[in-house]
Amino acid sequence: MLLAALAAAGTLAAAALVAAAAAPPNAVPVGGGARQEAYGDGGGDGPPGSGPGPDDFVDIREVPPAPPGPQPGDAGGADGVYRADCGRNENGLFNSENVIVAPGVPNGAQHTHDYVGNQDINRFTDDVDANNAILAEGDTSCADGDRSMHYWPVLRDITQEGADAGAPGGGLDGNVGRILTPKSATIEFRGNAVDEVVAMPRFLQAITGNARAATSGGENANAQWTCTGFEDRISTDRYPLCPDGSDVTRVMDFPSCWDGRNTVSEDNRSHIVFPDPETGACPDGTRPVPQLRQTLVYEVPEGPTFAVDGFPEEGHAAVTDHSDFINVMPEGLMETAVTCINTGRAC
Repeated sequence: MLLAALAAAGTLAAAALVAAAAAPPNAVPVGGGARQEAYGDGGGDGPPGSGPGPDDFVDIREVPPAPPGPQPGDAGGADGVYRADCGRNENGLFNSENVIVAPGVPNGAQHTHDYVGNQDINRFTDDVDANNAILAEGDTSCADGDRSMHYWPVLRDITQEGADAGAPGGGLDGNVGRILTPKSATIEFRGNAVDEVVAMPRFLQAITGNARAATSGGENANAQWTCTGFEDRISTDRYPLCPDGSDVTRVMDFPSCWDGRNTVSEDNRSHIVFPDPETGACPDGTRPVPQLRQTLVYEVPEGPTFAVDGFPEEGHAAVTDHSDFINVMPEGLMETAVTCINTGRAC
């Protein structure tokens, strides 16, 4: 079988993702740690391409509805929303690098990313300022001159062979199957439950979730899987099986409490953290910026037939879902978004 043949390729070097300083609301509390190098031996004991199995899936109708957490505007904050039109990667822009966690490292992610927004994705170095200069001049799939970069691991139909079966980031790293293009990719910036939002600085970097969550005890996990029509039912650690007429959905909620100074941090997280999960307020010393939510919808084959890309030893676990963002909006457009959110409009 295809999966068994590719799994026999052997374990390749894996990249150690960041241990984060600020846990999202649904993360398992685990002690933080310093940023690790994104290359070298990963130490996983599962063969490339192993998983997922039948137990990694759940009928979405068996997932109980989740009580809603704090919502924008709940306690006097801003409840508007700004939507960015960036497409759904119809042009098939992919690579297996990660300019935030492993800048300049070829195949630093060991899995393939979808990209929308900034299209200049293959010239990055290990110098953040040089990379920002590249982003500032890149073409973009977003409207209104928004050169922001959004990227997330691809979802695959594992019943078919992928075009990258013999390539790094694909079959050579255990990521097998045909890459699925989202039916839709909605990018929204939302408000805060308690306060008005302030503008994000240009070149602010943010990540959500943890590509190492399966082998790190759930540290910084923030996966949210659901189905269209069942959005109140969220599975965090299993893939959803959707009934007829319903599509698989991934929801990526990003941290939105900025320290007011830094666009990056050594651990990639401590400069922008999540609001309090009970109140929605930002921690002392931070201020709310527009909260990014990416919602990706897919038509998948029936049954347990799909998986998200990941590091070889993570077993394609649903809990490892994650996403990355670099803000390269023109300052005027960011101010438009802030005004829209703070005045309660939908733009």
